[in-house]
Order: sequence, then structure tokens, then C-alpha cells
Amino acid sequence: MGRGSLEDQVAKLADYEASDLPERTKMALRLADRLWGDHRSVDGAFHTELRRHFSDDQILDLGMCIAFASGWQRFVEAFQVVPDRWAAGDPLPWPGPAPEARPSG
Repeated sequence: MGRGSLEDQVAKLADYEASDLPERTKMALRLADRLWGDHRSVDGAFHTELRRHFSDDQILDLGMCIAFASGWQRFVEAFQVVPDRWAAGDPLPWPGPAPEARPSG
């Protein structure tokens, strides 16, 4: 993604359209936004724009990775899956409270 610290690069994701990220990276993020939000907006015009930056194989790989990640996130949230180490009080990789685990049984 270019130069800069990892923190700087991650910070650009919040408003990637206004960032200095490469256009190819922005296009991948647009695909992720559309697949996560309104997947029906991935229409012919959007496919044409994707193909300006990626091969068909790359588009398939991106789509599958995005679909897996978003599906996994929905699964984890629906079943309130919390790693044992976080439930036991280990530090989280982000600021804020630990998610609550759903009681088993």
C-alpha cells in the first residue's frame, strides 16, 4: 500500500476515497463496501471499472476473500464468539471493552 507506518495506512481506511491510497487499493475497498453493503450495486458498470485494475482471477479472489471475511464476522457476532483469552482478561487488539460471550448451554 505504499509508505508510512501501519497505523498511518490503517487510518486512511476510514476515509479511503479522500486518502492518497493508490486507485487500485481504493477500487478493492469499493468492492468490499459494496459486497458488505448493497451487493446488488456490483453491476456491469462496476465490473467494467474493476477490470481496469484487476484480472478476472484477481476479482474472483478479492470477492471470495471479502465474502469469507464478512460472513465470518457475521457468524462471530451472531453467536457472540469470544476467544477464551479475551474472556479471561487478556488485552484486546483494539481499545474498548471486550465483547461479551453468550452463556453456553
